[in-house]
Amino acid sequence: MKILDVFVVMPNHVHGIIIINKTNGSADTTSATGNTDVETQYFASLLRIIRNEHYLLNQIRNIHLISQSKNGIPYTIKIILVQECEELMKNILVTGGCGFIGTNFIRYLLLEAGFTGKIINADKLTYAGNPQNLCDIAEKFPKQYIFVKADISDIKAISSIFADHKIDTICHFAAESHVDRSITQPGAFIKTNIIGTYNLLELFRKNSDKMVLFHHVSTDEVYGSLGNEGFFTENTAYKPSSPYSASKASSDHLVRAYSITYGLPVTISNSSNNYGPYQFPEKLVPVIIRNALRRKPIPVYGDGQNIRDWLFVKDHCKAIWTVMQKGVRGKTYNIGGACEKQNIHVVKTICNILDDMIPLVSGKGPRTDLITFVKDRPGHDRRYGIDFSKLKNELAWTPKESFETGMKKTIEWYLANQRWAGINS
Repeated sequence: MKILDVFVVMPNHVHGIIIINKTNGSADTTSATGNTDVETQYFASLLRIIRNEHYLLNQIRNIHLISQSKNGIPYTIKIILVQECEELMKNILVTGGCGFIGTNFIRYLLLEAGFTGKIINADKLTYAGNPQNLCDIAEKFPKQYIFVKADISDIKAISSIFADHKIDTICHFAAESHVDRSITQPGAFIKTNIIGTYNLLELFRKNSDKMVLFHHVSTDEVYGSLGNEGFFTENTAYKPSSPYSASKASSDHLVRAYSITYGLPVTISNSSNNYGPYQFPEKLVPVIIRNALRRKPIPVYGDGQNIRDWLFVKDHCKAIWTVMQKGVRGKTYNIGGACEKQNIHVVKTICNILDDMIPLVSGKGPRTDLITFVKDRPGHDRRYGIDFSKLKNELAWTPKESFETGMKKTIEWYLANQRWAGINS
């Protein structure tokens, strides 16, 4: 079995390899070189030759790939990835950074991950965007955090951000994401989720010589609905059921197509349902908490048996950063919580936690008495389930929080921030 030491790099336009000469350590950046002419031809057919060695793929670890030669003898290629991608990310454009997940991601990068570059947060500040989410970040990191009010569907505004802040990386959260709103106002979803993503990709392409990575944040809803068994994998065919999921599926396809057509360095992540601090109050978990505390009816669609995989938002942020640092360019990674729950179970869990935290008023029944079943919404997918084994096995990520610990932290945050959540209004 023949072993070759290989540096894998991600240049601007062409994937390829550098074969390291074991004798003197010299690298040939113009050809793929094996121990024999046959091996050279074989490896050259597997990987395109690089033109630029500036952008190295992004982590320090070893991978062993087994390939079959023409004569049936397996080749083992030892791939050594030698530079953290974070070292190359100096000015990250975070779109939609005043929204739920974007807010948590920015807070994670600056407060916990030790990111030393600049974050430029571009947000249109729709109903779901709240600049107050990051006021303390702006005060604590005045040289690292910059907010710009901008609509990603406005190409001139986004172009100015690229020029003014020397953007080299994009983490794209900005999206219309509320399924119910997509049913009544689908046009807004087409404009932001598709046209906005297209604008970002075009600017990324036109400035590709300066770009390190375009990371696209997406959803498991693009896959449609599952039956009682099975899980969504990265190879599951798309089958969106709502204008929201269809628009996100479209944006996924655009990002993937730009990677293939133009050789752009991109990664995509599709996550399951998130919960945690700073989630917009009209989403399921905040609605349950708010109504349970105010002793108002807690609406549950249909029979409440719809199943979702639940993921604590900080775990999601850690996964995104892991993919940005270590993920293979051009690839997609599913992110899940390994935590499938029926909606009715989620509601009852939150009610029970609140009953334990806040004693019930005399004469009042348990908060589960507030559950009210309402007419199901159109196109309501029955079950989502995420297989994130690729992310676990290749990049060593797993969620830290269980449903119980994550939900308790979430409820504690909402209790401490009742004015923000509209609980005491």
